[in-house]
Amino acid sequence: MPSGRRLDLLDPTPFDWDDADLALGLARTYRWGGHSAWPLPLSVAQHSISVMLLRRAASPTLSPLDELRELLHDAEEGLLGFDAISVIKPFLGDAFRALTRRLEHVVFLRYGLPAWDEISHAAHKKADRLAAASEAVHVAGWSADEVRRTLKIRAGILQDDPLAAYYDCTPWEPWPPKLACKRFLHELERLMVAIKPAP
Repeated sequence: MPSGRRLDLLDPTPFDWDDADLALGLARTYRWGGHSAWPLPLSVAQHSISVMLLRRAASPTLSPLDELRELLHDAEEGLLGFDAISVIKPFLGDAFRALTRRLEHVVFLRYGLPAWDEISHAAHKKADRLAAASEAVHVAGWSADEVRRTLKIRAGILQDDPLAAYYDCTPWEPWPPKLACKRFLHELERLMVAIKPAP
């Protein structure tokens, strides 16, 4: 890791990275196989902030701990350096699923996140699919019909980018890795302070 820590992907512990390592890994891991209609691909870091904002908008009383879980919902991809596109996941098999679950488990341990329950996971998946459908159209260049027919995503497609108002940035434009890292790390640190118990 850039921090000098060492992560054993086959036997990870919650102490194998620091927050900056994770932010950088997510900023350098790309969605949609790295394909984009823009000059840059979309990072998992940028996607993660989008999902957090969509969950916050849907549930204004969402706790900082729940926001943190949304922000970190794909954190294992940043440690692995790989976001498998949906179509190939069935071919990667049980061993790959076990590996990603193991990484997710140590992420949840490190950051004190509760496991998903049925209700919270359903709300999360709704936000995640909404982000994915919108990214497919506005970032990857799919048509709305292709999103439904080929990608099998039934969620609606946002016209307004939740990040645009939050950061005053160009709607749907992927951020450079350095900026994605900085913004993800800022959100992570903000939420860690918010959930820290009072002395």
